[in-house]
Amino acid sequence: MPPEHLQFGGGAEETAIHPLIAVYLLIAAVLILFLPRGKAITPFLFAFFTIPIQQVFVWGGFHFTALRMLILVGLTRRAFSRKKSSDGKDVAGFGGVDWAVLLWSISASIAFCLEYQERQAFIKQMGDLLDILGGYLVVRFLIPDGEAMRRTIKTLAVISMVLGICMVYEQVGHRNVFGYVGYPSVDVVVRNGHVRSGATLGCIHAGAFAGVLIPLFLWLWTDKNSRMIAYSGLAGATVMVFTSHSSTSFLSLMGSCVGLACWPLRKQMRLVRWGLVCMLVGLHMVMKAPVWALIQRIDLTGSSSGTHRYMLMDMTIRHFSDWWLVGSKAYTTWGYDSWDLCNQFVAVAVLGGLLTLIFYIAIFKLSFASIGRSRKLVQGDRAQEWLLWCFGSSLFATVVAHFGINYMAQLIMGFFALLACISIATFELGEARVRAVEPAGQGQFVFGPGVVGSPLRLREAKQQARHTVSRRNRERTLSRLKA
Repeated sequence: MPPEHLQFGGGAEETAIHPLIAVYLLIAAVLILFLPRGKAITPFLFAFFTIPIQQVFVWGGFHFTALRMLILVGLTRRAFSRKKSSDGKDVAGFGGVDWAVLLWSISASIAFCLEYQERQAFIKQMGDLLDILGGYLVVRFLIPDGEAMRRTIKTLAVISMVLGICMVYEQVGHRNVFGYVGYPSVDVVVRNGHVRSGATLGCIHAGAFAGVLIPLFLWLWTDKNSRMIAYSGLAGATVMVFTSHSSTSFLSLMGSCVGLACWPLRKQMRLVRWGLVCMLVGLHMVMKAPVWALIQRIDLTGSSSGTHRYMLMDMTIRHFSDWWLVGSKAYTTWGYDSWDLCNQFVAVAVLGGLLTLIFYIAIFKLSFASIGRSRKLVQGDRAQEWLLWCFGSSLFATVVAHFGINYMAQLIMGFFALLACISIATFELGEARVRAVEPAGQGQFVFGPGVVGSPLRLREAKQQARHTVSRRNRERTLSRLKA
């Protein structure tokens, strides 16, 4: 049977916020509202990942978690910035990835409401829409340029270090310190004699969160001025993966390592991708079970539920006719423990339908495509290529992690931060190539360690580039006429 907390109308009956968390939340809100735009991302992310999701304010039957209140503060900052000045404009504009996130979130909300057609379902989905679309808009607003992108990665490194220390204490002291300020319990999770540390995120989510960040911290290490923070992030993230004692955590770390290991093959990735597709098709044809049955073979801790994850995918594929239109609320009856949607792609499909799944996959497709195009633009510049490759490795690790867990509010925010950083990096590298035709002496933008941000917008850079090219063409024409 599905647990009771999956039923609509549940949750805390009254406000449950620890006094220390309330003060912490108030300080974070003030900093988000009044710090310069590019610096406000630090208190937002730090508070988001260090406040337990169970901290909630109940008003008129509506549940506002501390995380939702942070998002509302961020949206307030964005709204007033747009009204008062040009500071509210997004440097990179509203691109394809942004549209994919927008369409995915709206499509999921509409499908969910159409499937359940209940007032409680509508209220729940509005909260989820605030978490997803509202959270994404806040992160995109608070990461406007390369300097903010670097600050975001540094913030994630510090968060990983703090959570890593807390998770080590869970292993040694058998107590979750966040239980004293609102986490469900100070007791730790134990499976097969192993303590599974979780801090504020939970064991599997914490490990998946950390595993995908390793490539970003490796890139940060290339900046001599940021190496101490990079070391702290690498140590904290590695500790989080191992103390979570979860196969999904280890797989996310392996995904990062595999992505980084393909660096020498960066110019042959098209061949690698098609080779992987052919291999999977070949295995599917010769195996007795479908190729996705390989998931049940993965057990890196001796206590993994690989069989459940395989059955979940298999049942979703077999029940395609049940969910393709607007999802299905009958998925809990498909098999044993089928209520546990521990696969993000399956969760998106089953709860939102085929169109929602397409929009979600488009987020990855467009992100990988933008990274690939930008890498070709900077080919030969190893520093810029390495930056993009690290982003691609983190994105690949995120895909791997998707097959082992469904993303909750805090984990999806980490995903959004990665998408925002990718958008900024690819945009500013493209802008740098446009400005590369400027005459000598005017300066050229370089997006590498120690040099971030751009003083010109893309439109200005393009206008300067066109003016320079036109002038050069006129000079060449005059030279030919004189000759």
